[in-house]
Amino acid sequence: MCPLPLTRKPLLCYVTDRRSLVDTPDLALDLQLQKIEQAAKAGVDWMQIREKDLSGRELTALVERVMTRVRGGSTILVNDRVDVACAVGASGVHLGEHSVPPEEARRLVSQRCAREDFIVGVSAHSLDGAMQAEQAGADYVIFGPVYATPSKASFGQPRGVQSLREVCERLTIPVLAIGGITLANVADCLAAGVAGIAAIRLFQDAADLDILVRELRKVS
Repeated sequence: MCPLPLTRKPLLCYVTDRRSLVDTPDLALDLQLQKIEQAAKAGVDWMQIREKDLSGRELTALVERVMTRVRGGSTILVNDRVDVACAVGASGVHLGEHSVPPEEARRLVSQRCAREDFIVGVSAHSLDGAMQAEQAGADYVIFGPVYATPSKASFGQPRGVQSLREVCERLTIPVLAIGGITLANVADCLAAGVAGIAAIRLFQDAADLDILVRELRKVS
């Protein structure tokens, strides 16, 4: 396992979704890169590149562009694709519910880039799933959806703050909350014991990311 750089609280993770920005593919990509750059400058800690429809080559090109724009300012995590993360020198990989297990991801890392600082995170939607992720060697868990949100509707009903609290109490690795996180409810998530929050719309739809990040830091 890799010790995470949890230098600020709450840790803020922007999960990308360029297709929700605009229908035009090329314009969506450019807007996504602008959003990532703005988020990094505003002080968002992690960028989780979650563009599942892209081919390996397209995803590699995108992450390379992200890393060029975000030079040492934020941790860059690639969704699912260990090969891409290793190839471009990203900070780590975030594994979904149906991705390879953490131990398999680490085996692939040892074959491809042999980095001890490579971060492996996992999405979990239940206490059992979160505990299994920790036992399998995950460095952190993103748990949710805590509240209702369109992007997580396929994962069923919101899990709620009490379930989030139970996960935080049982795990020793950092837990981030996801799903319907807003300025109005982030304090409840922090009170439940999370190390941070992950979100798409919270960051992507913000009129001013600098103000948003300042307000989130005040809550902590």
